[in-house]
Amino acid sequence: MRLTYHPEAEAEIVQAAAYYEKQVQGLGARFLSDLETAIARIVDAPQLWPLVEADVRRCSLRRFPYAVYYRILATGVRVLVVKHHRRHPDYWKKRISE
Repeated sequence: MRLTYHPEAEAEIVQAAAYYEKQVQGLGARFLSDLETAIARIVDAPQLWPLVEADVRRCSLRRFPYAVYYRILATGVRVLVVKHHRRHPDYWKKRISE
């Protein structure tokens, strides 16, 4: 299954990893590992997670307060958002139409 990322989702990943790495050496890598695990679970069974908006689904990371919002497309999975749970819940919704 093909996996693609919205450019803003890629930026969110980089920013989150950098933030955690700045807090504690190695924590950024642990964040990325947790994210990779979540992405692998999504790719293996994309319909497993609940719909949260139109055709957008959400999968929470296990160890960090983040969730991956994604869409299942005919060509694969498109990651729209990697969102911290404390961010405004609607900030990402403009990406649905992109």
